[in-house]
Amino acid sequence: MTTEQPIRVLVVEDDPVAADAHVMYVGRVPGFVAVGKAHSGAEARRVLDRTPVDLLLLDLHLPDVHGLQLARSLRAAGHHTDVIAVTSARDLAVVREGVSLGVVQYVLKPFTFATLRDRLVRYAEFRGTAGEASGQDEVDRALATLRAPGPAALPKGLSGPTLERVTGALRGTEEGLTAAGVAEAVGISRITARRYLEHLVDAGRAARSPQYGTVGRPELVYRWVRETERGR
Repeated sequence: MTTEQPIRVLVVEDDPVAADAHVMYVGRVPGFVAVGKAHSGAEARRVLDRTPVDLLLLDLHLPDVHGLQLARSLRAAGHHTDVIAVTSARDLAVVREGVSLGVVQYVLKPFTFATLRDRLVRYAEFRGTAGEASGQDEVDRALATLRAPGPAALPKGLSGPTLERVTGALRGTEEGLTAAGVAEAVGISRITARRYLEHLVDAGRAARSPQYGTVGRPELVYRWVRETERGR
């Protein structure tokens, strides 16, 4: 009886803390194993020359080369490793260019373990397709496995644009904000701000803690949960 080999992943990320977190994330997904990490394009090439790798988890902003330039040079050198790009950039021109270079998925920073797990599972399903398609429908289904599901519907009364503004206000401070502080920054009522903040807490993207003053009840302070803190 043969045992299916895990999908071997090389994490390419210049931030050591984020690299360690991504290696940990990969190791928590059944069927995947992190075979190493690299903090630059040059280091990634050295690892690929000596280690079999099936998938690159590739940060696009490396200190010595842009991630897409690295992907292009790897293709030219005969490496056919698939790529999941990790980036904070939202330029769709970059997305289009990446498709031609073997980028099968994009993950926008910051992301949770659940987000990466979903992309890896979908990649594994796509990679597992084999044989001859019976028709167009089967081809479409194979390609559809790479697509992320549509965004989950927000609770009634919450809107995407306002959620983005609340998220931006919260991410812009290390100390955190109260509901009143978010309300003032975004231009909404304190009650509305609290609803959005509690939604972020429920989604694991924010944390709340009491702040004790000199008088009265403690006030809740909300803080954005950084990428490397998630999934712990």
